[in-house]
Amino acid sequence: MPGPGRQIEHRVVVYTRPGCHLCEAAEEIVAAVCAETGDTWTTIDISGDEELTRRFTDEVPVTFVDGAQHDFWRVDPDRLRAALSH
Repeated sequence: MPGPGRQIEHRVVVYTRPGCHLCEAAEEIVAAVCAETGDTWTTIDISGDEELTRRFTDEVPVTFVDGAQHDFWRVDPDRLRAALSH
């Protein structure tokens, strides 16, 4: 468990924005796969961050696994499971 001032590092991060139907679908898939594998995940809303908005523009949702970009727009559950098995 992290102590004061330490953050939990999640294996999967999904960059999203409000009102994005693809983001909602991606979050559902990531949640289901991570529930199966026991891996942690989180979302980051890009709309409040100028740099993230510039970086990802219209590619959201963007999924990262272990700090590396894994997918954008759609999440393939089998591909995600395979990435998490490493």
